[in-house]
Amino acid sequence: EDVVLKEGVDVVVGPGNAYVTAAKQLVSGVVAIDMLAGPSELVVIADGEADAGTVAADLLAQAEHDPMASVTLISLDSGLVERVNAALSEQLEALPTRAVAEASVRENGRAVVVGSAAEAVALSDRLAPEHLEVMVGGAEESRALAEGVRHAGAVFIGEGAAEVFGDFGLGPNHTLPTGGTARSFAGLSVHTFLRARTHIRCGGGLGESDGSGRLDALAMADAVTLARVEGLEGHARSAERRMRL
Repeated sequence: EDVVLKEGVDVVVGPGNAYVTAAKQLVSGVVAIDMLAGPSELVVIADGEADAGTVAADLLAQAEHDPMASVTLISLDSGLVERVNAALSEQLEALPTRAVAEASVRENGRAVVVGSAAEAVALSDRLAPEHLEVMVGGAEESRALAEGVRHAGAVFIGEGAAEVFGDFGLGPNHTLPTGGTARSFAGLSVHTFLRARTHIRCGGGLGESDGSGRLDALAMADAVTLARVEGLEGHARSAERRMRL
């Protein structure tokens, strides 16, 4: 059915489940929305110095959101993958949300071993995850790697920066792009409510002292030519009237 907003708003934003996303999609042609966010995602880039138990805990924290949630470990050390897998099995045994988290890890969990930090960043950028944690060496090493990341909704730098802090307490927001859309969208912020406008002043003696009046005349002539090329004579005549002012 057609969606009619009797007392419409200008923009609809914020987190929610699949029903909220469906509702946003329905009204998106009538009002602005922030984004269509899908199941939650976490990518962890880590090396052999990372604590396997901490990595596993962070992956499970994300996995317990939804059986469709996606968790990925990009490791610079094959031994870390083995240790994280062992920690996941151990922690799942005592996790009250085990049914959901285990389904997520089994169906949508993955681990990839890469040969360099550059390769890890390149793979992460291809995934363009909602959340990205970087645990590589010390704080400075993690910061340096994170600075090379181009596509991620939110980046958590260092072993102390758990993704959960982005959900509760410290994060700037909880509405972030998913499904690779971080290549095109940023998270919800004040910028979501802002719109750019353009202003044009030309002719009528404006800018004559600095020579910009001559530029106005050239631009107007171009407008006339282009309008006639496109067969829009009304446009051409409108521009010509300004050339006589």
